[in-house]
Amino acid sequence: MIEIPSDLHPDLVPLAFLLGNWAGAGVSDFPGAEQCNFGQEVSFSHDGRDFLEYTSHTWVLDSEGKKVKPLESESGYWRIDKDRKVEVVMVRDQGVIEIWYGELADRKPQIDLVTDAVARTAASGPYSGGKRLYGYVKSDLMWVGEKATPEVELRPYMSAHLKKVVTPEEVEAMAKSLGDLPDDGIAFFK
Repeated sequence: MIEIPSDLHPDLVPLAFLLGNWAGAGVSDFPGAEQCNFGQEVSFSHDGRDFLEYTSHTWVLDSEGKKVKPLESESGYWRIDKDRKVEVVMVRDQGVIEIWYGELADRKPQIDLVTDAVARTAASGPYSGGKRLYGYVKSDLMWVGEKATPEVELRPYMSAHLKKVVTPEEVEAMAKSLGDLPDDGIAFFK
């Protein structure tokens, strides 16, 4: 179920499905880089202004699913306009800054993004642009990313399947919102 916080900026209601903390795993495979399974933690939050704050941390997993080393980190800001056009400004730990544009699909929680601008530091690896698809599917967040470099045409390089993380505080708040339930629990269903 998608909840819309009462203090969410009205413009962001179409992006409410992204809100929260997410965790899961995925695969990474790109020429010249280590092919691996990875773990990921993602957070989408808001402070009442007209953007969502985004952070993502990934790490390489071993064959038993244990963390081996950091893979990528990124952070940024997501906005949407009245025509469902989405813009994202993102910074990556590898020395890359990106501006992404796309749109929210009609009648479904799916966002297609394409890089519009890429700036790189001298220390960053080759990168010329990308595409991403985010979708909210059966209460899970899934995404696939494509990447291009001067040497490699645009191709898929990472994808992940993430589940919503519920904190103990959120469980307590949900329990309080239920109010007084009958002692036997059966009357609740009558």
